[in-house]
Parts: sequence; structure tokens; C-alpha cells
Amino acid sequence: MTSLASEKDVESFLARQTKLLAQERAAEVEQTTLLLTKCSHQLLEKKGLALGGLSIARVNIGLGGQSLVELERPLAHHVSITFPPHLFRTGDIALLEPHMSGTKAAKKTQSDAEEKGIEGVIYSVSDTRIVLAVESESEAVHDLPDKCRIVKLANSATHDRMEKTINTLRKMFCPPSDLDAPMRLPQIQPLHRVLLGTQELGKPDSTIATNLTWFNDSLNASQKAAITFALQSPEVACIWGPPGTGKTTALVELILQMVSQDLRVLVCGASNLSVDNILERLSVISSQGENQGAEKIIPKLQLTRVSHPARTLPSLLRATLDYKAFHSDEAELARDCKNELEAKIASLTGKAGASKGAKGGRKPRLTKEERKKGWDDVKQLRKEYRKRETGVVTSIVRKSNVVLATCHSAGARQIINERFDVVIIDEATQALEAVCWVPILKAKKLVLAGDPMQLPPTILSRDGDSDDDDDVDSKTGSQISQQGDGEVKASSRLKPPQSLSTTLFVRLEKMYGPPVKRMLEVQYRMNTSIAAYPSMKLYQAKLVSHKSVASHLLTDLPNVTEKDEIDADVLSPPLVFFDTAGLDFFEKVDSSDPGNDEGSKYNENEAEVVSGWVRKLILGGILPDQIALITPYQAQVRLLASLLRPEFPEMEIGTVDGMQGREKEVVILSLVRSNNKREVGFLKDKRRLNVGMTRAKRQLCVVGDSDTVKNGGPFLSQWMSWLEAEADVRYAGDN
Repeated sequence: MTSLASEKDVESFLARQTKLLAQERAAEVEQTTLLLTKCSHQLLEKKGLALGGLSIARVNIGLGGQSLVELERPLAHHVSITFPPHLFRTGDIALLEPHMSGTKAAKKTQSDAEEKGIEGVIYSVSDTRIVLAVESESEAVHDLPDKCRIVKLANSATHDRMEKTINTLRKMFCPPSDLDAPMRLPQIQPLHRVLLGTQELGKPDSTIATNLTWFNDSLNASQKAAITFALQSPEVACIWGPPGTGKTTALVELILQMVSQDLRVLVCGASNLSVDNILERLSVISSQGENQGAEKIIPKLQLTRVSHPARTLPSLLRATLDYKAFHSDEAELARDCKNELEAKIASLTGKAGASKGAKGGRKPRLTKEERKKGWDDVKQLRKEYRKRETGVVTSIVRKSNVVLATCHSAGARQIINERFDVVIIDEATQALEAVCWVPILKAKKLVLAGDPMQLPPTILSRDGDSDDDDDVDSKTGSQISQQGDGEVKASSRLKPPQSLSTTLFVRLEKMYGPPVKRMLEVQYRMNTSIAAYPSMKLYQAKLVSHKSVASHLLTDLPNVTEKDEIDADVLSPPLVFFDTAGLDFFEKVDSSDPGNDEGSKYNENEAEVVSGWVRKLILGGILPDQIALITPYQAQVRLLASLLRPEFPEMEIGTVDGMQGREKEVVILSLVRSNNKREVGFLKDKRRLNVGMTRAKRQLCVVGDSDTVKNGGPFLSQWMSWLEAEADVRYAGDN
């Protein structure tokens, strides 16, 4: 029997978290600085970290009095107004600065840029517009030249919030003896004690959630069991959702059940996409109102999304705090102040609310004194607007029984003092533990949902990190520790993590074992042949294919008509393996990639095999947007895109990591690695490979060198043997 964690254990655990977070921040800053100092603007654009030749279309005022700077690609500098591929996403930190080219831009350091540029947060992104939210009070944003560029920076705000949260935990559980006056800290809940191992995990209360009326009649037995378990658990419940098992469907039902019990719920996720997926489902249900039948009354949902809006769908836009704060009955006074503020800025700059390139209508240039007086007035108007807006925002949030935000955004000032009965965190196995604590400190109960057998959080720092993919136990989904001569023993004490890749979901399973978790067992995505290997090796052979997908094939798609024998040979098999062993299809290295010391890998011969199979599929009636080409290497993505995107722009081509949580009718997986040293690199991580092999619905096509790949460890060796036995194996040289 193990002992509870002591104050010393908690202090050691939190100190280690603080150290690892500091190292991660340093690694991110170092990488960003390295790219900005050593890369030309052209290479930064190639890597998706910069966009140049931009102009300011307009400047408006957003929530909190911030300036919303709308950027576009004018035809004066570009052939098309559409942005090239890039990595800018809502919530990213970015620098807006005058556009420079040549050696002058290449020599400029990040510190130089920050002195002359304006830092902000990406507010929204579309194919032709990027909106940057700037908190600055100054007029600098209005004095940028006609040609600007935007550069992605290290996200210091996220690190600041995580470090502040861990520091708050230290003060809660390990208060300093020299504290002169009590600080305003969150009240310690049994949930917090359980998560830090200072209190035993409570047993589920079987008197709760009995004889439930299910709002969704299509739930399977494992989904119902997981939802019931989450409702009955007093402090924490983990829902293990393998690929395609309807995790989001289960979470939506759980939220409805909780709201029907008058519980206030905070729904969070590791990404904006995960939160928006849940919001979209809830919005549809909310708009439906009452279901048929007297016993199925949908609980009244008051949904509020706290975030910079990432989508423009009306169903989602109306739920955002920005939209509500502008359109609510209480917002009229704040709107008047906002209009006055925008008019004042327009009188000073002539740029707000109108195209920057518009001619005419400009007032005479103001004197220095007039400009100073004008911007002082703007500062006062901003303060008044924020004051009025705060009252509106507080009213809206307090009326909401379901608030949705990313884990990071759960610490935003709009809900800084809000408290909830339950917090639900989706994609919890992709989130750093520290960022999960941001919403946890606002709640009495926690539900985590995710899959530890898919990709963990992305970590830049290497301290304590392990490249051994066997540190995750496929039988339990938890990380394991080695003790003695190979003996594997799960730990139930609170121990400092080796690296930030140890997520809260995994740590809790390691501490408490099976009683803290329930698994969803029916998948609704893959043909049985595609699901068989991951089920057997990663999910205890419990992953069952629903009858609606168990035998579905490409030939069943409505856009595929009766074809000849050649087409059937392409469309009928659910699992295809092009083995390139013995063909000398060796990989190459893109040494021009300064973000990777060794360079990203690509394989021209594999790309030709992929291209050939794509064309056969399309000749057979498969639509380009039904196909995804994925690979672990960015250089291979660029190569495949150069071969196929001009002809098939709708086809998705990207990395394995980018496909997590998504699906396509056909997925072609290019493994790339083929070399005399039998090195496999990224392929050794079975979680990354698991993502690649579980995205396809009706056909998975694998292209790779079995002689190289099978040397990457037991998982890869067994997978190669299984493909040779179960797949439609083809000789790559004949493609």
C-alpha cells in the first residue's frame, strides 16, 4: 500500500514543473530568435513563419478596447490576394513591422524587430485576411508604411500564464512561512488534493445518475458507461477515446446531462478546433429546442465561447463573447463609446474603418501638439470603453451555464473570477499539465478526455525527454517507469515528471490505475482491416468496428460507379502496401532547413509511387478532396505538394501530426525512411504512427521500405509482418 503525497512531495513536483516550463520557454525563444536571425524573409515564408508584402486594410476596435489590425495582400505587390501556406493560427503571438528584404532583413535580430515592430495576438485568419489584435495604446500601428510583414513569435503569454498558475499552486499547498498577509488564492478543493496525491481518489457514487434519460438514442454501451462513470465520480474521471470512437459525441451528452442537473460547466480543449467542434454540436442541439416526446426535454443551454473568434459560421459566431458583448441589450452604452473611440482614431489617422489605399477625404496634417492631445483623448476613451464593456461581459458570462475556451483562454480576464461545478478538458493527452491547471483551479470536479496512444504535446526542450516510445504502456495507456532489472512497476506516489510530455491524463492513470478511467470501445470510422492492427497492439484488442463501417469500401461511395476489373483492383482493397524494399529508393535530406540540425527527409521515389496511386484512384472515381496524403516529414509534404497540388488543389497534403483528430475516405501514408543504416527517426514513435494508420475510413495505402522500417523496434517489425500477411501487397517498381 502506498502513502499519500507529503507537502515536500508536492513542492518537489511543482518545482520540477517550474524548471521544465522555464526550459521550454527558453527553447522556444531560442528557436524563434535563430530563425529570425539566420533566415531570409523568403525562407521564413517558405517555413510558414512570415508573410510579407502586406498592407493594412483597416483598423477597428475590438473587445477590451484593443486595436484590430486587418492585413491583406494587395494586388500591387502580389499576383493573388490569397495567402500562401503558413502557420499563423488564432491565438498566436506575432510581430507586425515594416517589410524589409535582402541582407538588411536577414541581419535583423528579434530584439531589433521588437523595438520597431508592434507585437499582437492573431485574432482571426482567413484565406485573404489576417486580423492582429494589438493592446498598445500608442498610435504606432497607424504609422506603419504601406508595405508591412508579419512574423510569428514565441508565445510568451502562454508561458506566463502556465508559470503563474504553477506558482499559485505552490502558494496554495506550500505557503511560504514569511508570508506577511494572506494572499487571495483559490480555495483548495478535494479535486486539487486528489490530483496532487494528498488525498485518496473518491469512489463513484452509484446513487447518482441512475435510470438516466439519454438525449442521444444512438449511444453505445461503452459511451453510456463512460458518461455514467463521469457523472458518478466525485473528483475526477478520465475518458479514453481511441480513434473514431465518438469521444466528442460522448462529451456532448455528458454536458447535457450535467446542465440538466443544474451544474455549471467549463468546457476546455488543447486547441481551438477541439473546443469549436464541441461548440458546433451544442449549438445545433440548442437551436433544436425540444425533442419529440414528453420525456426528452433538451436542457436550456446558455453557451458562451471565450476566445478570439476563429470561425465565421453563424452558429458559432453568435455564441462568442465578442458577438454577445456587441449585440446584447446592455451593450448600447459601450457601443456608443466604441464608436466615439473609432471616430477619434479616424480623425487622427484617416485609416480606421476605411481602406488604407482609399484616396480623398483626408484632413490636413495635424500639429505635434494636436496629435499628442488626440492620442491622450484616445487613451481616456479606451479606459472608459473597457469599464463599460466589463459590466456587459460579466453579465453575459454569469448567465452562461456552459462556457467554452481553450485551456489557456480559461485564464482570460473576462472569466478570471468565475467558478464552475465541473471542468471538462478535451484533447487532454495533447495538453501540457501546467496549462490544464488554469481551468482546473476554477472547478470542483474534472473530466479529462483523450487518447494517450496518439500524439503527446509538442515539446521543444530536450531535458529529461525520452525518444523511447515504449514509455507508454499500450495495455493501460499510461506511462511506465523502470525499476530494477527490467521490472516494470507503476507508481502511485506523486513524483516529479521526467519531461513535460507526461500529461495529467497519463499521470493520473499511473497514480490510480484503472479506477480513474473508462475506455470507449466502438469505432465508427475504419474498415475492420484498417482498425485491426492498432486495436490488437494499442487498445487491448477491445476496439470493435461498428457494423455501419466494418466492411465499407471505396466501391460503396456514391461518386464511384460500376467500373472495369482494373478499377476494382484499385478501389476494392481496404489495405494496400507498396513495399519498396530492395529497390534502392533511398531518402534524401533537405539541408536548407535551418530549423532542423539534420534537415528534414524526403523520398523522391516514394513520392512518384504516391502520385501514381493517386491518379489511379481519381480515374476510378474518387474525388481529390476524399484523399489525404500524409507523412512524418515536412520536406516530403513540400515534395508531394509540388507534384500534385497544382493539378488537385482540393487534395489534402500534410504531416501526420496535422491529421490528428481528422479522417478521410482514403489516406496514403508515405514513410520516407529508406537507408543502409536502417534508421527510422520519427517512425519509432508508435503514437505518431498510430495517428497515421487510423485516419482512413475505407482505404489505407502505406508506401515504405520494409527492410528499413522493421529495424525500428518490435512495434514496427510486427507491423511490417502484419502488412505483408494482411494487406494487398504490391511491388512499388510496377506502379
